[in-house]
Amino acid sequence: MFAVKTDERIFAMKITDNRIDGGKAFDWGLTSHDYAKYRDIYPKEFYEKIICRNLCTQGQNVLDLGTGTGVLPRNLYRFGANWTGTDISENQIIEAQRLAKAENMDINFKACSAEKLDFPSNSFDVITACQCFWYFDHEALVPKLWNMLKKNGRFLVMCMEWLPFEDKIAGASENLVLKYSPDWSGAGETKKPIEIPKCYFEKFDLVSHDEFDLKVPFTRESWNGRMKACRGIGASLPTEKIKMWEAEHKKLLEKIAPESFEVLHYAAIAELRVKK
Repeated sequence: MFAVKTDERIFAMKITDNRIDGGKAFDWGLTSHDYAKYRDIYPKEFYEKIICRNLCTQGQNVLDLGTGTGVLPRNLYRFGANWTGTDISENQIIEAQRLAKAENMDINFKACSAEKLDFPSNSFDVITACQCFWYFDHEALVPKLWNMLKKNGRFLVMCMEWLPFEDKIAGASENLVLKYSPDWSGAGETKKPIEIPKCYFEKFDLVSHDEFDLKVPFTRESWNGRMKACRGIGASLPTEKIKMWEAEHKKLLEKIAPESFEVLHYAAIAELRVKK
C-alpha cells in the first residue's frame, strides 16, 4: 500500500492492471463514501437466487472476496451463515465495518488482496465473489480457493450490470463517463454468462450458470451517486474532473429522467464446485 497526492485526494491503494481501463490507475478507497451510500442496490430477486441454491445459509462458513463495503454479507446475514469479508482497499473495509456495526452484525472484515489470503485449509463451505471477479490474478487464486474450501465446497461468482443498449438512461450516463474517461473498459455490457478462465477447471466443476434481467429502482440522486461511484469516475478521476462530470450528469438527468425510475440490468451467477 502506498500514497500518492492527487489534488485534494490521496491514492491509498492505487491499482494498475493492463487488462482494465488501458492500465489507468484506480483506487476504490477514493470512492468508499459514495460506494457505501449508493451501491447497495441489488434487489431481493438477486439474493433469492443465491439462497435457493442452499448457499450462504445457516451454519455455513462463507468468505466474500472483494467485499467492498460488505454489501453481500450484510444483506445475507439474516440467513444465518458465518461471514468473513475481505477487500484490497482498507477504506472499503472501514466502511464495511461501520455499516455492519450499525446493524449489530458480527462479520469479520479484513483488508487483504484475494491472492494473499492465508486462511487454513478447509475453512469455508462457500466463497463468493460479487462484482470483482475480473480483477483477480486467476492463476494465483485458484489453488488458494481450492485449499480454503471444504470438500464439495462452492465458489459462487456474481455480477449485476446495467444494459446501455437497451436502457436509454443507462446508455446516456455511460456515454458521459466515457467522455471523461475514454479508456474506461466498463462500458458496453450485454447480457451473457460469466466467463470463467480455463485454469479454474483444473480444480472445479461448473455446476450451473444463470443470467436474468432485473429492473433496479433509482432516483436522480441515487443514480447519479451510483454512476459517480464507478471506476471510471470516483475511483480514478481527480476532484475537479469529478465535479465537472457530476454537474453535467445532473443536468443530463434533469432532461432525460423523471425523479424516480428503473434502470434495466442483467445479473449473472456462476456456481463452481470443488472437484471430487
